[in-house]
Amino acid sequence: MSYENAKEMSISISGMSCASCVNHVEKALKAKSGVLEASVNLATEKAKVKYNNSITLDEILSTIDNLGYKAQLIEDNIDEINVKKKYEKSNILNNETLKLVVAMLITLPLLIPMVLMLFSIHYELNIWLQLILATIIQFYFGKRFYISALKALLSKSSNMDLLVSIGTSAAYGMSLYQFIFHSDLIINGQAHIYFESSAVIITLVLFGKWLEVRAKKRTTSALESLNSLRPEKALVYRNQQEIYILTSEVIIGDIVYVKPGEKIPIDGKIIEGESQVDESLITGESLPIEKSIGDLVTAGSMNGSGFIKVTTLAVGKETLLSKIIRLVEDAQAKKAPIQKLVDKVSSIFVPIVVIIGLLTFLISGLLTGNWEDSIFKAIAVLVIACPCALGLATPTSIMVGTGMAAKQGILIKDAESLEVAHSVKIVAFDKTGTLTIGKPKLIKVISLHSDDIENLKIVVSIQSGSEHPLAKSILQFGKEHNVIPLKIEKIQSIHGKGVFALIQNKEYYLGSNRFLNDFNIHLDSEYLLEVDKLSNEGASVSYLIEKNNENYILRSIYFFRDTIKENAKLTIDSLKSIGIKTVMISGDNKGSANFIAKQLNIDQVFSNILPNEKAQIINELKSHNTKVAMVGDGINDAPALAVADIGISMGSGTDAAIQASGIALMNNDPKLIFDSIDISRKTYNKIKQNLFWAFIYNIIGIPLAAAGLLNPMLAGLAMAFSSVSVIGNALLLRTWKSKLKIQHKSLLNNEKYF
Repeated sequence: MSYENAKEMSISISGMSCASCVNHVEKALKAKSGVLEASVNLATEKAKVKYNNSITLDEILSTIDNLGYKAQLIEDNIDEINVKKKYEKSNILNNETLKLVVAMLITLPLLIPMVLMLFSIHYELNIWLQLILATIIQFYFGKRFYISALKALLSKSSNMDLLVSIGTSAAYGMSLYQFIFHSDLIINGQAHIYFESSAVIITLVLFGKWLEVRAKKRTTSALESLNSLRPEKALVYRNQQEIYILTSEVIIGDIVYVKPGEKIPIDGKIIEGESQVDESLITGESLPIEKSIGDLVTAGSMNGSGFIKVTTLAVGKETLLSKIIRLVEDAQAKKAPIQKLVDKVSSIFVPIVVIIGLLTFLISGLLTGNWEDSIFKAIAVLVIACPCALGLATPTSIMVGTGMAAKQGILIKDAESLEVAHSVKIVAFDKTGTLTIGKPKLIKVISLHSDDIENLKIVVSIQSGSEHPLAKSILQFGKEHNVIPLKIEKIQSIHGKGVFALIQNKEYYLGSNRFLNDFNIHLDSEYLLEVDKLSNEGASVSYLIEKNNENYILRSIYFFRDTIKENAKLTIDSLKSIGIKTVMISGDNKGSANFIAKQLNIDQVFSNILPNEKAQIINELKSHNTKVAMVGDGINDAPALAVADIGISMGSGTDAAIQASGIALMNNDPKLIFDSIDISRKTYNKIKQNLFWAFIYNIIGIPLAAAGLLNPMLAGLAMAFSSVSVIGNALLLRTWKSKLKIQHKSLLNNEKYF
């Protein structure tokens, strides 16, 4: 089937009740010519469909509608979608609550005689009243089960509603038969009716559905908290005046005013003012970030105490917040590989249960001769079987897990990435920008002539205005020490060596050791040893030389080195504590790479590696059937990220790196690497727990019901709580928090500059 010109759409599907429904919809969609891929999620009640030009949108929607479900295309306007979904969820919950309360009030009189019997009080409700109440429950409140079951049968499939319909109809039908033909025996106590059984079962199933709707609503709370970040209105400057308009009406180029304490409505750049911006719910960064003119701000961030003017760069679905929400929703819509087993089981689950129920009725009836009791055993079998729990076990865990990860700044792109991440045994790191900041920092100064501050004034003056990374490091250091630059009379770049400058009629040279060779300057042994030592550890060295008459004097030596990121050591130690091997892949020389690796206690180091060789190393690490994660941020990391079992891109990463990865981190804190694996493990454990209980529940419950050890009402109660218990277990993931405490001091902050 051709994937050329393939398109993808999201569809909202209502009316699905269990895993069998999901399997039914998927099969029907995949059978259509032109549908390339289809994935249906019970927890989100959505389908993702990839299709080509040989089928239309209307045909796809009609395919679902013809199965008895209601399909609706999800449009691109994310603001309207989220408002509409929230409104629909509230309406559904309100309707379910009202139906449940009325059903319980009608069922209660039927249940009272049973309760009184526990206290040896005999009371019989009028049989006509029993008939009326049970009929209302059976055919008004139970109508949804009949309609769903009928549609399933017409489309040659089966679902949970079919089991409920058959089971309750059997109890109601048997009672109706007794009422019509043996009413006198019932009045005399010589025959029994069981209207309360059918009514209680339906009410309990409604109760289970109500709990399920409530629990499902909570599984999306993380996404809803992200959605709520976007303010409804924005203050913009138009036509020479300030006016409030809907955020959806803001266009690129608009000047937006953001007052202290307000949420930022768009992605943009600050053109006036300065403030602190809280981006914690988007990036997971715990502390507010200082922002001033030229800095970028993100929609959904909270402005601090300053007033800022922002020019709009992105609105609506193009904002970072909207992209994050779409990414998380896409991840929740896709299925984990483990779900394939569930789909296979659910496709045959209902027919097998119906067969077991029929066999229970026949075998029990033939062996005991008590056909009335046999019917109730069969009803219990049909009612207790619950494919819902199977269908909800995986998607609910994924929804909560990916949602919680997103709140911490971890974007897990799909369910497969989450499943792979939990089994990672090796994490390979790129060095620069991943474990280190990627910017050189002045780590040491040796002054041979004059004092440190005097020399610092000269080098700051020479480097003023330069964009070179080493120059920026010098200027930052000078700023921290309140150094005021001297007036430069002349400055000239000398290719491959450094810079010449004339300051106060004195000539200075700042640059590499080539100046030492040119001016025949020889280092004393103690300084030469220090230069060799730090150079082998990856430090860059600059020399400040002054021309005095015809002599050249070495005034000072400056050492620069990339700085290890805050929390990098903590991350490595934490990964090793859970049995994960750490590897560093670097293009640096052996001495430099080994120095960083030793500082961080990394297990294995690959140095002098060219960009195209990184992917080869990842393949070598994978050769022993070991799951390998690769962490990187640059274009040159993209091939290795793609080859790894799971790629993790850092917050500062390029688009190529982010596209090639399965997990994207929204900030540059290395501890998110550990957190992403930790939340993946926790989520996968919940999936396994849920599937275990869903299978065990049916494996134990069905035989007990067939043996007559569970009456139909208890079976209905157990079935009602099975789905809720699975969702409740998944919701425990909402308590997940990062195990790693943020360290506020750099691992290298004990190094002295002077």
